[in-house]
Amino acid sequence: MSGSGKSLHDRVRLLYEGRSKRATRFRYGLLMFDAASIVFILATATLPLTPALLLADMAVASVIAADFACRLWIAETRLRHLRQLYVLVDIVVLASLLAAPMLGQGWAALRLLRALRLVHSYHLLRDLRRDWRFFRLHEDAILSAVNLLVFIFAMTALVHLLRGGREPGLNTYVDALYFTVTTLTTTGYGDILMTTWTGRLLAVAIMIVGVGLFLRLARTIFVPAKVRHKCPECGLLKHDPDAIHCKHCGIELKIETEGAA
Repeated sequence: MSGSGKSLHDRVRLLYEGRSKRATRFRYGLLMFDAASIVFILATATLPLTPALLLADMAVASVIAADFACRLWIAETRLRHLRQLYVLVDIVVLASLLAAPMLGQGWAALRLLRALRLVHSYHLLRDLRRDWRFFRLHEDAILSAVNLLVFIFAMTALVHLLRGGREPGLNTYVDALYFTVTTLTTTGYGDILMTTWTGRLLAVAIMIVGVGLFLRLARTIFVPAKVRHKCPECGLLKHDPDAIHCKHCGIELKIETEGAA
């Protein structure tokens, strides 16, 4: 069937899952939107909810809602699709944006959870590996850094929402970000303290999960990187850059190289 004869459903599905240049540009556009929305919330986190800011919130919400509706529409099994982590995150983000006029700017900070989508889509990862040599060489480190940043922003939003104004020295989003980073790095200057069991449990969660993510990032930076090449025999996905045989099954490998410049 020709491109002009495809249904709207097929055309939308090809945008999200296809391998054409148009589909690739579309997915890069979504990635740029996600990154821009994160910068936006960071820049406006401490500002009052003015009509202009609310209008910008609604514009962000409309794009997320359209993306959510399209993904749900093209999903093969919609109930299974709705149970995926990133879909649940989109629902939370939309709810926080729509509730911002009633509940305040703190709830809108939860839109930072949208960052969970950054470079985690299978099709987007495929595009990045194909188009960007830097990403191919440093994929593990990039993904670890993204996971750590998303965790910091998400926990900052939770700290601000649950304990902002209820703990001494913890009044603004910046205060919550400062507390999250100092707790994660176990610096603990002591100028902001959690005095309730809720706040202390948050601090424990930040330390346990955050330190693990930080150590994972450090490991991906300092441990020699592996190359992605699926073994045709056993399916092992990552190998040493100079590997000739699979360490798991011993079969000969033919790993593609970048070649001479």
